[in-house]
Amino acid sequence: MTRPLIAIPARFSATTSALRYAAEVTARALAEAVWRAGGEPAGIHPADSGTAARLARFDGVLLPGGGDLAPARYGAADTHDTVYDVDTLQDTFDLDVARHALESALPLLAICRGLQVVNVALGGTLEQDMGGPDHEHRHLVHPVTLEPGSVAALATGVEKTDASCYHHQRVDRLGAGLHVTARAADGTIEGLELHGAGGWFTAVQWHPEDTAHEDPAQQGLFDALVRAAAR
Repeated sequence: MTRPLIAIPARFSATTSALRYAAEVTARALAEAVWRAGGEPAGIHPADSGTAARLARFDGVLLPGGGDLAPARYGAADTHDTVYDVDTLQDTFDLDVARHALESALPLLAICRGLQVVNVALGGTLEQDMGGPDHEHRHLVHPVTLEPGSVAALATGVEKTDASCYHHQRVDRLGAGLHVTARAADGTIEGLELHGAGGWFTAVQWHPEDTAHEDPAQQGLFDALVRAAAR
């Protein structure tokens, strides 16, 4: 049986020892989670044109984590000194992918930066820094409460989960049509979904791939994406 083809926008890496020079990479844990779910993970090259036509051959999209979006993308006049790994082409491509996936009802799972990309693509804004090391969610596993009946809750099969997080930014103003479906105890938005979404879609601020190999709730997000893609 043919595996549904899941597009994963590649991330730029300045150095990779095995390849000697700069590379385009996909996190192994993400690819393995998609594979376990029955999907075929496919890293795709970021480019600044032709996104809609390129996505047409795929059955679903996984928009992964990565560096920060350029604050100018959401109208910020200044850039906080903690903003890192901004790449113009990466931003352009990710935003295009998010818009085209939602417009075409292509099943979409957005993770960490991916959630932030979706929010900005729909006109939302981000808090550029959560307030330093004592407030950010880096190298942190913490409980997240999910909205009953949300896409994420149905996929994971739970209404509370321990989430592995790595982010120093968070959603500020919501993009058009988005609503909050998960929060951390400190009020940080950890999940977003879209009113009237034509296709399967959920976005989580945490990294389900970190623990998906041992936590069925986290693997459930990838399973649900691939099931939707298979349809």
